[in-house]
Amino acid sequence: MNKTELIEKIAAGSGLPKTEAKKALDATVAAIKDALVAGDKISLVGFGTFSVNERPAREGINPATKEKIQIAAKKVAKFKAGAELNDALN
Repeated sequence: MNKTELIEKIAAGSGLPKTEAKKALDATVAAIKDALVAGDKISLVGFGTFSVNERPAREGINPATKEKIQIAAKKVAKFKAGAELNDALN
């Protein structure tokens, strides 16, 4: 499912026009992104939890030249599915 298909599902399920559903989806994604950038954790009961995970710096190998390289530390977004979502999938 891509963004357009998701917007159509939101519009059909909520009775909103597609333009309003797109605004709602964009606002939701922006709010989640802003919270993660601020270091917050977002918990949606029954769906899951979004959080930020920090990966430490490490040493890797360039597969083309086989020379050792340093991989910088970075922050990554993490999602853990909630129990209800997991149950729905199984």
